[in-house]
Amino acid sequence: MNAAASGVASGPGDPGPRPRRYAFLGPEGTFTEAALLQVPGTDAAVRTPMGSVPAALAAVREGRVDAAVVPIENSVEGGVTATLDDVSFGAELRILREIVVPIRFVLVAPAGTELADVHAISTHTVAWAQIRRWVAQHLPDADYVPAPSTAASAVAMLDGAGGVSTEGLGYDAAVCSPVVVAQHPELHVLAGDIGDNTQAVTRFVLVARPDAPMPAPTGADKTSLVVPLWEDRPGALLDILEQFSTRGVNLTRIESRPTKAHLGDYFFSVDIDGHIQDDRVADALMGVRRICPRTRFLGSYPRADQRAVPVATHHSDAAFIQARSWVDNLKGQ
Repeated sequence: MNAAASGVASGPGDPGPRPRRYAFLGPEGTFTEAALLQVPGTDAAVRTPMGSVPAALAAVREGRVDAAVVPIENSVEGGVTATLDDVSFGAELRILREIVVPIRFVLVAPAGTELADVHAISTHTVAWAQIRRWVAQHLPDADYVPAPSTAASAVAMLDGAGGVSTEGLGYDAAVCSPVVVAQHPELHVLAGDIGDNTQAVTRFVLVARPDAPMPAPTGADKTSLVVPLWEDRPGALLDILEQFSTRGVNLTRIESRPTKAHLGDYFFSVDIDGHIQDDRVADALMGVRRICPRTRFLGSYPRADQRAVPVATHHSDAAFIQARSWVDNLKGQ
């Protein structure tokens, strides 16, 4: 078993294997760290908080860490654009796993603060989008101050000596996860469970370099792709979708994003049911790549919910093998 598969990593001149190194969107206490800790072995690994999604992924590409966990989709707000854009346009990476984390938010401030004292709130933009109704009802005049993560604005209030202050920060309170409060009980909770949707979850992905071993098929898998829209014409998207539908491959997510090259130039971020080792998926990918030569494969990996997707008999591996054999025999005549 190689180092990546065994859960440890080693380098030139190392005396032996060392715990794997992981980056995550920090600081400590973020939902991203909670997702990372769901990956087996990470409790004993070297975990490095990063200030942004691009910084975490850059650490992977540059070999400073072996893998990173970053958010990619939220059940309320949809795709996390920083992640979608980075994995689509940066040097190639591979998704090895997805993790789904329930999202709960609390409003924290220095002790003695009352709701009436809050005139500005800081948190991550995705978190802010999930508490807007609560804020509109309870703090309708409060301003929003963006933060790089759900934990950053709360941690910024700590003075390192057990005190909490917002002096000079430009906000009076922060929105973070309950994990941050558990780690820093000196933070005063003004309001708990303030999310607009109590069923909200965020999907995170474990990302490594392209040479990382691909997870084997489990029967409950997902494959992620980046498909550029190669030309703007009627039926262009239909041509892409037909590659999946005619082979019985279900799309679980499709999202358009601008390439940023010029107005009207878009690509599609796509998740499909199945593994590239499944004949129907491999055949669909060949069809998409044939008409969209810049299609990028991001990885095949187990579904977080472990839900197996039924496959019609005529889309099974056996059906593809039989049909391929029939054609090969005809070509050999």
